[in-house]
Amino acid sequence: MSGVHPIEVESYRILAERVDLSALRPPDRAVVERMVHATADLSFVETARIGEHATRSLLDALATDAPVIVDAAMVAAGITRYPTECLLPRVPVAPEGSTRSAAGFALAAAEHPTGAVFVCGNAPTALFELLDLHAAGRVDPAAVVGLPVGFVGAAESKAALWSSPLAPISITNVGERGGSPVAAGAVNAIVRAVQERRELRRHGDRSGEM
Repeated sequence: MSGVHPIEVESYRILAERVDLSALRPPDRAVVERMVHATADLSFVETARIGEHATRSLLDALATDAPVIVDAAMVAAGITRYPTECLLPRVPVAPEGSTRSAAGFALAAAEHPTGAVFVCGNAPTALFELLDLHAAGRVDPAAVVGLPVGFVGAAESKAALWSSPLAPISITNVGERGGSPVAAGAVNAIVRAVQERRELRRHGDRSGEM
């Protein structure tokens, strides 16, 4: 991995020694590797769920500068080299019967009804809200990264995502584990793939000029 810090190179070397991910498609493998790298939690190898079109849909969306909506500032902070939108500052108080994160996703869906990437790394309520909005025909995401964490609602929201029509374009996992680092890591894996693809194209263009 050119330009990668030696610590990250060593982390990936150790990961390769501990688990065999060769059965996964390369883009899916990159996502799972990044999820584990970001958390040092090998359980994600077993619990990760990646929809049939998820990594391709996410890559295409990022390659065309699609909006990336996140449920919390911690997720935004973890996603590198790609702009994100967190609408929590516009929801100073949770609506009755809801949460600020869910309300933020509702605002984002109204502003980006089609083609956005929704990333949930904290609040199960935000993921449930996204599912309800999609079922109501109010939002059509390009891709969903649904990896909320916690004892209340996290496992259930991810199970609901995986059984929904959004499953083919979703990255999620089974169980209570999740969080900002793993959600950001999944996105970062595809950000890197987009950048590598652009770099290859730039080199190809230069070669053609020679």
